[in-house]
Formats: sequence, C-alpha cells, structure tokens
Amino acid sequence: MITLPLHDGWTFHAAAGSVPADLADTVIHATVPGTVHVDLLREGLIPDPYRGENEALVAWIGKVDWTYQVRFAWSPDGEERHDLVFDGIDTVAEIVLNGVTLGTVANQHRSYRYDVGAHLVDGENALEVRFRAPVPYANAQSLSLGVRPRPYPLPYEAIRKSACNFGWDWGVATFTSGLWKGVRLESWSTARLHEVRVVATPDGEGGHVHLDAQIERAPGATDTELLVHLSVGGLETGVGAVPEVVAAIDGDRVDAHLTLDHVDRWWPVGYGAQPRYDVAVTLTSGQATLDSDARRVGFRDVRWDTDPDDAGTPFTLVVNDQPVYVKGVNWIPDDALPVRVDRDRLSRRLHQALDANLNLIRVWGGGLYESDDFYDLCDELGLLVWQDFLFACAAYPEEEPLRSEIEAEARENVVRIASHPSLVLLTGNNENLWGFEDWAWKERLDGKTWGAYYYYELFPALVRELASHVPYAPGSPFSPGGGWEGPYVTGPDGGRQTGHHPNAEAHGTMHLWEQWNRQDYLTYRDHRPRFVAEFGWQAPPTWTTLTQWLDDDPLTPESPGMVVHQKAMEGNVKLTTGLVPHFRVPEDMETWHWAMQLNQAHAVRCALEWFRALAPHNSGAIVWQLNDCWPVTSWAAIDGEERVKPLFHALAAAFADRVATVQPLGADDAPLAVLGNDTATPWEGVVRARRVRFDGSVIEEQEIPFVVPARGTVRVELSTALTTPGEAGAEALIVDAGTARGSWYFAEPRDSALPAPRLEVETAADPDGTLVTVTARSFARDVTLLVDKVSPDAQADSALHTLLPGESVAIRVRHAGDPLDATALSDARVLRTANELVNA
Repeated sequence: MITLPLHDGWTFHAAAGSVPADLADTVIHATVPGTVHVDLLREGLIPDPYRGENEALVAWIGKVDWTYQVRFAWSPDGEERHDLVFDGIDTVAEIVLNGVTLGTVANQHRSYRYDVGAHLVDGENALEVRFRAPVPYANAQSLSLGVRPRPYPLPYEAIRKSACNFGWDWGVATFTSGLWKGVRLESWSTARLHEVRVVATPDGEGGHVHLDAQIERAPGATDTELLVHLSVGGLETGVGAVPEVVAAIDGDRVDAHLTLDHVDRWWPVGYGAQPRYDVAVTLTSGQATLDSDARRVGFRDVRWDTDPDDAGTPFTLVVNDQPVYVKGVNWIPDDALPVRVDRDRLSRRLHQALDANLNLIRVWGGGLYESDDFYDLCDELGLLVWQDFLFACAAYPEEEPLRSEIEAEARENVVRIASHPSLVLLTGNNENLWGFEDWAWKERLDGKTWGAYYYYELFPALVRELASHVPYAPGSPFSPGGGWEGPYVTGPDGGRQTGHHPNAEAHGTMHLWEQWNRQDYLTYRDHRPRFVAEFGWQAPPTWTTLTQWLDDDPLTPESPGMVVHQKAMEGNVKLTTGLVPHFRVPEDMETWHWAMQLNQAHAVRCALEWFRALAPHNSGAIVWQLNDCWPVTSWAAIDGEERVKPLFHALAAAFADRVATVQPLGADDAPLAVLGNDTATPWEGVVRARRVRFDGSVIEEQEIPFVVPARGTVRVELSTALTTPGEAGAEALIVDAGTARGSWYFAEPRDSALPAPRLEVETAADPDGTLVTVTARSFARDVTLLVDKVSPDAQADSALHTLLPGESVAIRVRHAGDPLDATALSDARVLRTANELVNA
C-alpha cells in the first residue's frame, strides 16, 4: 500500500453566512488536522474565546459555511485502487475532487473512504471540502426530525457532533468546523485489510489471541489466493520466539487463532503490572505483502458482578477474578478545541490521574471517542476505561439519517478500541434512561422515538458481534436487570422500561446531583448506593488561571467575565447555598475564591470517604469531573490550564491505598473509625484515637489494635468518652492509623472556635523544586499551599493537612528554577487554612 498524506497546502475561506467585513474575502492557511478556530486564532483574526467575555464575539463562526481547498500532485503508480480517506471531518460537508462530488458527510465521530481512481488526473488535482455551518444545520435537522427534550437551547441531539461543542454547564460553545483528523490518499492492489479485530484472552498460565478480519478485494482479485499471518511478540515481557499462525482467506473474512503457553496478566494500577504484547497482522498474496496492521494487547478477563444479593443488586468490577474498588473520575474533552490535545498533553493529564490515586476514567457521553493515544496511555498506566457511547442528557431521534450514521460510528469505534485491556465497560448513554423516567420526557415526546432502540437493541447487538469480551450496560445510571418492553416509541401504544428505576440506590449505578443542586453535602451520608457513577461540587479554577484569563476590574464573583465563565444554572447561587452551612461568605474576592475551593474539596471528600466506608456494599465512585476544557468555574479537579485545585488533593487523600476516616456508622449514628486497605497485604497496627481541644490538649485517648485484611474495610468502635464532646465548637476527634489520619468535628467551622492559624515555614532545595516544611503552633485545619500564586508552574504534592500544635508536615513543591522563598510561601494569600475563614 502506498500512502500519500494530504496535510500540507490547505487554505480555507468563508463561503456563506454573516462574516466580519475584514474576513469576507480573506484566504487563510489551514492546518490539517485542525479547525477554523485554531487557524483564525493563529493568524490573530479573532479574539481568544477563552478570554473574558469573548465567547459571544466569535459565535458567528458556527453560523458560517467554510470551504477548505488543496491542490496535490499525483501520477499513475500502477496500483489498482486509489482511496481518499478522511479519518475525521467536523462535521457537515460536501467533498469535491476535480469538480466531482464524492459525497456529503454529517458525522464527526467516524471516518470516510472514497474510491477516487476514476476522478484522479495525472498532474495537479483539486480537492475541496465545503463545510456547512453546524448551528443552522442542527436547527434544520431538529425541525425535520422533530424537536426533542434536552437541557440546553441548541439541538445537539439532531447532529452527530460532540454535544458539548454547543456548550455545557461547564463548557464554552465553540461550534467548530474543520478537518480535525488526518487526510490521505491510499493506493493499493489486490486486497487490503478493511476491519481488524483482535481479542486477547487469558487461559490459566497461558492465553489465546483471536483474529477476526474483513478483507476488501480489488475488482479483479475476487479469486486471488490470500493469506493472513498472525503473530505475537513480547513487549515488556517476552514469550520466547515469536509465535505465528497463517490462515487462508475464504471470501472476504478470515479467522485465525494463536495459543500461547505462557503470558503475564495485565492488571489495573495498584493490583499488578501492565505487560503488553505486540500482535501483528499481515495480509499477503504469494511473496507480496499487501497490507498490515498491529495491536498492543494485554491478557486479562473482566466482568461486573451484578448477581442480586440481600441488599439489592451490586455493580462490582472484577478483573482476573479479583474484585476492584473503583476510584474513578469522569473525563471530558481536554480542550474545547480538541485538535490541540496531543499525546504529551494526554500523558500529563493521565499521570495527574495516577497522582490522585485514581484507577478508572469514564469517558463521558457528551464528548468524543478519544484518540488512540488516550487508550494506549491508559493501557500503559493501568488506568481502566469506562467508555460511553456518545449520547448525553437528551432524547435522540431513531430515524434516518441519524440511525444509519449512529450504527456506522458505533461499529467503527467499538472495533477501534475493543482490543485495549484498559477498556472494561461500554455504556449506552449518559442519563437518558433516567431522563426518560423523571424529566417529563414521556409527555413532551408525545409519541416520538427517544433512543431506546440504540441502548437496548443496536448497541448490545454490536457489542456481542464485535467485542463480546467487553461488558455492556444500557446507560449510566442503570439498574441491572432492566430492559425495554414494547415498540420503540412513546405514548399510549409505546413501550416502557422494565425493572428497577434506572437511578435506584440499591441497584447498579447511581448519579447523585441533589446535593449540588438543592441539598447540603452532608446528605451524601443519607445514601447507601451500590456504585456512584456521577456526583460533584463546583469551585473556581486556580487563582493564577482565573486572573490569567479574566480582565475584570474589579474582579468579583459576579463581574462580567466571571459570569461568562460560570455556565451552571444558578451556579453562583448554588456555590453560596452550599457554603453557608459550613462557612460564612467572605467579602474579599481572594478569600471567597479560597472558601469555594475548600468547600468543593470538603464536599467531595465527605462523599468519597462515606462511600468507601460502606465497602463492599459500595463498590466504587466516579467523581464529576477530572479535567476542564477551558478556564471556568466547574466541578473539575484540574483546571483548564492543567493546574490542580484543592479538590485534587481531596481525591488523592480519599482514594489513598490505606485510609482512616471517622463516620457516623455507630449506634445512634455515633462516630466510629473506618479503616480501608486497598493493598494486597493485610494492614496491622494500632489506632490512636484522641478527643482534643483546639489548644492541643488531649481530653480523652484510646489505643486499639487492628487488622484490616487485604482489599478490606474494618470498622473500629470508639468509646463514648471519645465521641461525646464537652464543648462541641472547641474540640475535634482525631484518629491516626500509621500515617493515615481521619478527623471528626462536633460543630461546623462557622460555629466553631478554630483559632487564628499560627504556622511556620521552612524551605530546602529539592531535586524537583522545593521541600516545604510547615509547622503548626496552633490547631490548623486544612493547611494548604496555593503555590501557583508564587510560581505559576508550581504544584504541591499534597494539601488539606490537619495539624495539631507542634506537628509538622513536609510538602514537596515541583517547579522549575530556584527554590521558592519561605517568606513568599508564608504569605497569608498563599498559606491557607480553614481557620482564617472562621477568624476573618
């Protein structure tokens, strides 16, 4: 096969629509892969939509038709077929080669291939991609297909394009157009590999590799004898000589099977190593190699235990027969202009996930099927992947043209990602099953389809056909055992969902959003879910990110740029409502910023520690969300400039291998100590529990021996003298088990007598930056260094430390350049605690 990349020499111009006068006749160099926004930004022709109030100033781009053009040289090369291949087109376009329309496309989530042999000319060839504006197209499709329920104004459900590209409650609306993935001309003869599916299955000490491949033959090669060669080579660990099997191809499909006597199992992070093996697939005819493909595989088996028990229906991940407590986060596109996300950026983000002690990434259904680099990095790092099909929070039409496009994109992406050992679940949608039951969809749909066919019939059938080794769930949330009964329409003659409510607490997966929307975060403890797939709390980005992108003067929680960068409905109201039960609302902006970030960390840590204390009844939690796609007030732990918020450290603490927390799980909801051990060895020691005054004096103390089995949870009863305060607002219960510390407060901070913080800071050079030692001279709650205020690239390795008088904590701060100054780090703007929010 001869491949000619077509990435150079592209230009684009506005073809129709309301365009600023200075751009009306402008021809602009196009980066491919790329989008209109990226090139206009590069040329300085638009303001950055991420800055200040600029989002509205560039909304016109999504209402304009754009034409991409390139000329390329080609001469006959003796090959029989010539295919023009687009790996991804965003989104609605007509493709024209030398004046001939090859086709029209309308799906960002799939590739396209055209046989162009009859249309190429010897010499210069002209290729055009004529994009239609996505906003009017989606509106027109909505009228054609019928308006359906959704949470946001624009009909993202009517177009196969990333839903959050139209804006979300954390996302900027960009309405992109462009050739966002590669373009090439492939020339070949006789045959090529059309579809390659590889499954690696462990079997005792060995394993099996199964190949199912589809072949496309050139017109004159119908009866040509073809062979496929399947081989496996070791990567991190070897298997001796490279084993190979050769199979003859009958028609256009071939199956081949290879048995290996010994392979090492692939494990999630924290459970073992991640050995992978190179699988090579080669198509030959006689002595000629026609085509080849490759996969890196890991040998592991996976299932989700959903066998009903006395408490309902669990949802427990089991890898290689080992139950895995899921410590997860939801993932959104890492940039609202996703063409800017490369492998290095993904690597940085996923390494941050490891630093937060995570083991699973859920790729949310309102974004994108991620790049091959994403899944490869997850394989390498041992990060499990839960992949949604791309449907979120809306009723989706089941009629053409969407129906066929959805099947094509699902088929292509399942085949593309199914060989990755990190992939442990495919899920039909995000919240649509729940929405159908509880969000008045049935009445508003009034007989229309809404997507049930996809979730209950099409997707499970495709997974059975293409990736039977990957578990499937119809949606998130979802109660196992549920299904669909009757026609795939609504109304009196329509069908219905069967089984338990999709968001039932006792069954399967649950989303918990009442806390953020309406209730105090302490009510997380009113729930005993089997598995939580979404919950979260908002906070602004780091101070440096906020001030880097907002020009408001003065900057306030409601200043114009802040309002543009707060997308949640009544977001600031909910921030305040969620804060006041715990802290008073600060009057100055910088302290307000810290209070909201700390409250986010408290809320999520409260939930995670509670869920983990319920294990094994609860088998995991997936926080909304890991990352941001631009600088914004959101639920993320890592902001749009890759800086971590205090929430990040709350995740790392709650998901640590060994944890000690205090939970109201005793008689009459009395607090007791809960020890969690997510390691392969038992944890033995002595719990030291103390009821202390904020002046550091110990009122009551108890030492209790403990043994926590591997991957286990143990509850430790505490004496009444420990759990009963004398002066609720001036005391705390501190539980230490080894290096793990849990705390319990008998009053909310705002009602407590937390003293003014008295802290001392010492610094020393460290190979990666600065080693900072903070010593408390008074009781200090949630000691945190907001190091970005001292050095924008700096990141502390821990935060949210509670210190008794006389205690110290060492915090490593990674950054470039000379060690940071102790005086700068001691600044009250940088060295933060909960104390000053009480004593302000």
